[in-house]
Amino acid sequence: MTSENMPAYPLAEVLDVKHHRVEVAEMVVKEKQKLLEAEQQKLKEREAERDKVKIHLKAKVDQLRSLFDEGTTSDKIDRSKIYIKVVREKLAIEEKKVKDQKQQVDLAEKNLAIAKNQLKDREKERDKIITHRKEWLKEAKKELQVIETRAEDELGSTMFLSRMVQAKEEERRPHRRPKKSRGGEEYDKHTT
Repeated sequence: MTSENMPAYPLAEVLDVKHHRVEVAEMVVKEKQKLLEAEQQKLKEREAERDKVKIHLKAKVDQLRSLFDEGTTSDKIDRSKIYIKVVREKLAIEEKKVKDQKQQVDLAEKNLAIAKNQLKDREKERDKIITHRKEWLKEAKKELQVIETRAEDELGSTMFLSRMVQAKEEERRPHRRPKKSRGGEEYDKHTT
């Protein structure tokens, strides 16, 4: 049994398509992973910006308290209150940016999860075809073995029949054996 005698796998093209789909799904997963990492980096940046504003707000609130403790003019206190209000508005804007960016991270995580699920599905499809191919190869080898065994049996039978025919032809032919002499007379086994 040789591999050149093996018939071609009938689903070879389907298997190639399944392999290609897995490769594409793997690329999509890598791409989604990179996008998630980028969104997470943006989130860190947004949180850092928000934290700066928080620290600045805390410093201004502490400054206002010290102005109260010093007993400064109401004009300075009013200006500080207005500035703190502006900083609080900026903090609200930064909080919204952080919240929006968290949503982007969540979306990227969901997209990555979907891509991973698709990859698993595609791998399952490919693995089913690979398993089918293995089973098909086993069956094809068995069938090829049966065919080769039959061919060998036919060849053996043909050789046996050929030898039998030759043996019968040999029996039908008159045998010429050398004549032996017995006391001067020629003796032929067949004539007696």
